[in-house]
Amino acid sequence: MSTKWLKTVGATLALTVAAGTASAETLRVVTDPSFVPFEMMDQETGEMIGFDMEIIREVADRAGFEIDLNTMDFNGIIPALQTGNVDIAIAGITITEEREEIVDFSDPYYDSGLRILVRQDNDKVDEISDLESVKIGTKIGSTSYDYLMKTLDENDGVTPYPGSSDMYMALMSGAVDAVFYDAPNVGYFASTRGEGKVKTVGKLYEGQQYGIALKNGSEWVDDVNEALASIKEDGTYKKIYEKWFGPMPEDM
Repeated sequence: MSTKWLKTVGATLALTVAAGTASAETLRVVTDPSFVPFEMMDQETGEMIGFDMEIIREVADRAGFEIDLNTMDFNGIIPALQTGNVDIAIAGITITEEREEIVDFSDPYYDSGLRILVRQDNDKVDEISDLESVKIGTKIGSTSYDYLMKTLDENDGVTPYPGSSDMYMALMSGAVDAVFYDAPNVGYFASTRGEGKVKTVGKLYEGQQYGIALKNGSEWVDDVNEALASIKEDGTYKKIYEKWFGPMPEDM
């Protein structure tokens, strides 16, 4: 076998790989940087890390697109998809009928719900009815805010914050009496920065499912769903889940 032939084959393969890489479409992906442990900034590297970040990178790799990742406040994500300024969003976004009317969603990839968080010494709050007439922190544009507004008869004390860290600091400082927000985020804070200072109470409210949101009419919905299905089938999802949340429930 001649050296010239080997060089020709090598050059052809290199061009094929390069062409394949060049043809991969780059999609504009957005996330909310404050929803730990789903997405957060690694202070040492400046890279976005977390459960959602590993999921979207794996999905992109299998679906065949590159990602241009940016961050914004949660309340701006759905409008950005509506206007077409971004192509995909992943930020612990609950699938709701209202949202499905204006954006496309992937199949659900995470089961969640809403939970109450109070300071460690608070023994007066055990359930949602106990939040009547107290100061409650939640997040702007979230389903937890919507739930409070429609459930509480007296909701003047509900204060929406732009980021989850803001409402947790408000709870720690005494500015609010409770926080009501997505269960995994609340639980993560209680077991890390808030350990010994705050606690979760009561049951899980309004069972929810998170989905990857895409701009309405996106051609990538089927590819994203196929990628999600494949990472669940081959055990990749379980590995990522247990890295961030511990043992995965058998019914997931």
